[in-house]
Amino acid sequence: MTTYWRLLDANAEGADWREVSRIVLGIDPDREPKRARQAFETHLERALCMANSGYRQLRGGPSKAP
Repeated sequence: MTTYWRLLDANAEGADWREVSRIVLGIDPDREPKRARQAFETHLERALCMANSGYRQLRGGPSKAP
């Protein structure tokens, strides 16, 4: 969860994906550009999903609003 919160904060601040990949995900985008970009995108997508609706699953409720 901490990683997702950090990704959401970085996204809200408009941080560069390369910096986020390096600092938050621990992947060097200079050495592994494809892996770094893919990890950033997929993790951010999950973080946004959790922030928007996935939290309901954590607390045991329905995953979609009525």
